[in-house]
Amino acid sequence: MFDTKKVEIEWGGKTLTLETGRVARQADGAVLATYGETVVLCAVTAAKSVKEGQDFFPLTVHYQEKFSAAGRIPGGFFKRERGATEKETLTSRLIDRPIRPLFPEGFYNEINVIAQVLSYDGETEADIVAMIAASAALTISGVPFMGPIGAARVGYKDGEYQLNPSMEQVKEGELDLVVAGTHEAVMMVESEAKELSEEVMLGAVMFAHRESKKVIDAIIRLAEQAAKEPWELAEQADLSGLKAKLKDLVGADIAAAYKLTNKAARSDALNTARAKAKEAFAEEDPQTQMVAIKQVKKLEAEIVRTAILKDGARIDGRNTKQIRPIEAIVGFLPRTHGSALFTRGETQSICTTTLGTKDAEQMIDGLDGLSYQRFMLHYNFPPYSVGEVGRFGAPGRREIGHGKLAWRALHPVLPSHEEFPYTIRVLSDITESNGSSSMATVCGGSLSMMDAGVPLKRPVSGIAMGLILEGKEFAVLSDILGDEDHLGDMDFKVAGTSEGITSLQMDIKIAGITEEIMRIALEQANAGRAHILGEMAKALDHTRTELSAHAPRIETMQIDKSKIRDVIGTGGKVIREIVAETGAKVDIDDEGVIKISSSDLSQIEAAKKWIQGIVEEPEVGKIYTGKVVNLVDFGAFVNFMGGKDGLVHVSEIKNERVEKVTDALTEGQEVKVKVLEIDQRGKVRLSMRVVDQETGEELEDTRPPREERPRGDRGDRGSRRDGDRGRGRGRGGERGDRGPRRDGGDRQPREEGGEPEFAPAFLTRDDD
Repeated sequence: MFDTKKVEIEWGGKTLTLETGRVARQADGAVLATYGETVVLCAVTAAKSVKEGQDFFPLTVHYQEKFSAAGRIPGGFFKRERGATEKETLTSRLIDRPIRPLFPEGFYNEINVIAQVLSYDGETEADIVAMIAASAALTISGVPFMGPIGAARVGYKDGEYQLNPSMEQVKEGELDLVVAGTHEAVMMVESEAKELSEEVMLGAVMFAHRESKKVIDAIIRLAEQAAKEPWELAEQADLSGLKAKLKDLVGADIAAAYKLTNKAARSDALNTARAKAKEAFAEEDPQTQMVAIKQVKKLEAEIVRTAILKDGARIDGRNTKQIRPIEAIVGFLPRTHGSALFTRGETQSICTTTLGTKDAEQMIDGLDGLSYQRFMLHYNFPPYSVGEVGRFGAPGRREIGHGKLAWRALHPVLPSHEEFPYTIRVLSDITESNGSSSMATVCGGSLSMMDAGVPLKRPVSGIAMGLILEGKEFAVLSDILGDEDHLGDMDFKVAGTSEGITSLQMDIKIAGITEEIMRIALEQANAGRAHILGEMAKALDHTRTELSAHAPRIETMQIDKSKIRDVIGTGGKVIREIVAETGAKVDIDDEGVIKISSSDLSQIEAAKKWIQGIVEEPEVGKIYTGKVVNLVDFGAFVNFMGGKDGLVHVSEIKNERVEKVTDALTEGQEVKVKVLEIDQRGKVRLSMRVVDQETGEELEDTRPPREERPRGDRGDRGSRRDGDRGRGRGRGGERGDRGPRRDGGDRQPREEGGEPEFAPAFLTRDDD
């Protein structure tokens, strides 16, 4: 029934299987990719015709994670998969970036690439499997795709590269890098690193590329068995005459426009040249007009690229290694916890940092279950930043991708949760853009966090590199402009500290770049990052030691796990009382780590003291401050240390005789007490009379010791146990020999007119 084709390879310690012909047979190409127990289905469909007047390539990639893949039901009110999560959006971009440049110029048929995670083993990230499945599905679909591509993830630990490390290995290691490329060259790089050198990063990229070739060979073997007939493409018309006409008409105007260093003036001059070209073809048919407009754009690219390669002259007059002027200001906004305005040339970002408590963490519901993120970075790109009118609202794929790149760059230098127990949100609002606003976000985000008092390991700077490649000639450009990005062949972003790289991202618009070009780009980026760090240090070269007055304060304390229940109380009664009485917020985890937060330090101290009173054990001889909670005939119960009660016997209230306890004390009264004794049952005996109630200092005990009264002959009354109690004692006379007490203890003498020194157990207070 099924004409199934399958290939298998051993790769990275697991079996990679690519299968087609069984599932989604009506798609142009469909591949079921299995790696370990992670399974991804990718289906490709392509429109057979192009909409009239369309002059762009409508490629759409959708990556979707099915909760059933991990045996989970989605949380929340809606129990089904809904809009794309951040991870799904980022993975869709990850697949799109290396495959888009591999479609031929002039191919405008709409293509959908849909990758769905059907099974997830919790070890192997599904993004690599999805990229491989997409490459294989495109390769066998028959659409004009100049692939296949391979992909691999690389980790790094103890000086060794790891191929497709598990999620746990990635967390424990120093690198999380994804590479995609053709058999000949690297197409895409995405990474996060813990301050690694250029040599280590380049080695990781090359290692991934070598390993991905094994996947490419497997896809080719599958295509030899199952590929459909390739589509026939229409022959490209000879446009040499059109190009020559346009060059004569507007070539000089375009060249002059690109000598204007101001973006607005340059944009106006280019628009005038484009309008002039459009007017020259106003009488032509719409198709010819569309072709002419595209040729004008190509003419612009040719003029800019030639000037850079031949003369080293860039659009704004800089040389290939020069960085635009930088201005950095910290403390830019008065009420934020931390802020910075970072400007580089005509690119500008306002970055703010907000500190919060644990309940401000972002909850993520994914295939791995619920998780919480304590560091968030959100990037916004309003249309006014490029002088345009456009949509303003929820972030798009580009904004999510740029924000995640900056997140990866800053994440490795954050303090641990134990060092800095705050939730951190960095917000980047791009107010001007002309080249690499994501790297401006890295610089501004680093400064704003330092301004907020976040103890970063080191400041982080970022730079975007470009490439102009014609044959064997090439030029690597530092700190590229927006036009150099659009007209160039590479967007290569590097972020890091003075000690090494924290993030590397690369996108290629051509068929790939060589190891030599990457090496030069990394070396040039290193010098650029160092220059930017120096300019940032002029604004702020260290983390502020004090938090903003508007930021919450958080103090951490560790208690024994056995005391967690005491702090929480039955049904949370105790912890709610602490919060209500002190005004501080209290969070406690399963390890006994307590975080107390408030913008008022006195509230934190009050809550801390209360909790210490609950978890600490009282010490004999130590003086405490407490509150009278109950009055009885023989004394008063005093609550001290928050959760402990003890008895102040009537004889220990004052040195002189106290007839009635209520004459000396009232409920709710604050008193200072000394711990005299703690018995085997934990009952605490306290004294007020040996403590100065004003200063809390211990006083000398001036009361004379009690004298033991001699006991008379008790007589032969026998044992109490045999029931023969006997009377044998007259009023004021001798007690006689009554034998031992049933409990084996000795009777203690009473003070005349007083109560027993220890109250019976059933009279003592025990809140537990």
